[in-house]
Amino acid sequence: MFDIDSLLARRHSTFPPTSSKPVVGITANYGEQTSKLADGYYKQVIAAGGTPVVLPPEADASVIASALDSIDALLLSGGADINPLFMGEEPSTGLGGINSERDLPELLMTREAYNRQMPILGICRGIQTLAVALGGKVAQDIRGTASVKHSQEADRSTPTHSVKIEEHSILHNIYESETTTPGAHNGSLFVNSFHHQAVSEPGPHLRVTATATDGIIEAVESTEHKPVVGVQWHPECMGADGLPLFRWLVSEAATYREVKRVHNSVLTLDTHCDTPMLFPQGIDFASRDDRILVDLHKMTEGRLDATIMVAYLPQNGWSRKADGGWTVLKDDLAPTPKAYADGIFDRIEQIAASHSAFLSVARTPEELWLNKQSGRKSIMLGIENGLALEGRLENIQHFAERGIVYITLCHNGDNDICDSAKGTETHGGVSAFGAEVIGAMNRLGIMVDMSHAHERSFYDALDISSKPIVCSHSSARALCDHPRNLTDDQMRALARKDGVCQITLYPGFLKLQPSEADIYDAMAHLDHAISIMGIDHVGLGTDFDGDGGVPGLANASELPNFTRELLHRRYGDEDIRKIWGGNFLRVMNANNGNISEAYRCSSGCMP
Repeated sequence: MFDIDSLLARRHSTFPPTSSKPVVGITANYGEQTSKLADGYYKQVIAAGGTPVVLPPEADASVIASALDSIDALLLSGGADINPLFMGEEPSTGLGGINSERDLPELLMTREAYNRQMPILGICRGIQTLAVALGGKVAQDIRGTASVKHSQEADRSTPTHSVKIEEHSILHNIYESETTTPGAHNGSLFVNSFHHQAVSEPGPHLRVTATATDGIIEAVESTEHKPVVGVQWHPECMGADGLPLFRWLVSEAATYREVKRVHNSVLTLDTHCDTPMLFPQGIDFASRDDRILVDLHKMTEGRLDATIMVAYLPQNGWSRKADGGWTVLKDDLAPTPKAYADGIFDRIEQIAASHSAFLSVARTPEELWLNKQSGRKSIMLGIENGLALEGRLENIQHFAERGIVYITLCHNGDNDICDSAKGTETHGGVSAFGAEVIGAMNRLGIMVDMSHAHERSFYDALDISSKPIVCSHSSARALCDHPRNLTDDQMRALARKDGVCQITLYPGFLKLQPSEADIYDAMAHLDHAISIMGIDHVGLGTDFDGDGGVPGLANASELPNFTRELLHRRYGDEDIRKIWGGNFLRVMNANNGNISEAYRCSSGCMP
């Protein structure tokens, strides 16, 4: 007889038992009213150092969301064919048996996990699920086109054909150091095979990284620098030769778990987005709208606590009349610049009021933290282009009362405040009126933002301002020689005055060949800024919906990838807190010193 107490005592020799292993959710097969799973999947996950859990096929969106909340990676297991109707095709004569119980739940789960930046490994049917869920297609029957036998009769652990692995791929990196794996050292791999379907079109989100000798697609990975891999073979049946893929998945799951921990403990703030420019298109901020890069769904998927939405005013949108009035030059603008900015802020406040359980307008750092604690996302308000002031100092008081946190003094053209990086040096820097504007902003607690400004304007503002200033969305000129970027000398001067530079994701400010810019270029600009300014003077201002966004950081849902890269670069928790908004909020607090406590804490203060 078994002595349960002694068995349990041996199992729990260290108490409490560790719970640090990342959790990998594995999709279950389904048949005969039973969810089931071949043992190779969970045994390989355990061997790789993870904790496996089985995910039954359930299409309820709330169940899927809850399941994904509780895991750190997703493993899509093998099984029957996918219904071709999901690809917009009728069934061919070569189609095998479909499993309707699995199709919709797994397609929904895959799309949601991908949007959350969760690590995913798809195996056999799983690679096909990846393709269909992300806009690709699967050949219903490859037997008429394949010259290699892709459905072996040998034991499942026996490799029966080879695949060629693309260099500079996740798969190549996984097997590069695995000298015990047959063929891995020369870019090929021997695998097993049990299928009559294969991915025919990977779609826009995946690229092919391995093929059989007859050209059949055998592996894919994300084109967007996400930890997503699909393979057509069955590594769960190949013992030690299949284990490297599971080690990769568990390692990525551990990183993803760290990302979630970091986002739970720090306040994540994007200091510049232009989403209000797209409000006239009739977008619904509460929906996941493909027309915009920042919405409530993407903020949630990306674990972004707050964003500063700006009222952007085009420099050529109005002309001033001789009597001081305004002529509107574009049909979609309000009669005056001030009215246009107010209209945008009215719309943001309406959106927040309509979704008050999930979203709120915040005006102070304290309100940001209160919203995070209450499970609400925050929008802060900013102005991009001091044209909104209409040349009147009293309008600064007006916008201060609306809760504006910063004003970008100019945009792509000189105005009555200062010269622009793309202007004609009208004033030789900051104008006399501009100096008054900066003084009033200092008194009223509005941060001075010098992104877009000419170098002379930048240095003038540093001299004039009694409070630290910001560059809400600027990158490093040393890495990309563009006048909108900051020189190393500007960065040093900004740091000496305790200001911050928020690295932006506008491709043309990251790389001279904008189409080639990606997440790694953005990280290089951040690393450079830190090397010049120190860790206390940097952050992130994406410029989403103002043409900002690069592969890997293409919209708000992908911002966990930024944290992932920070962790890979060995930045510690305190450094990440500073980068993710702590530095910017320090400057905000320094600027808010003259505002009454009643105004600063209009929605309550942190204890």
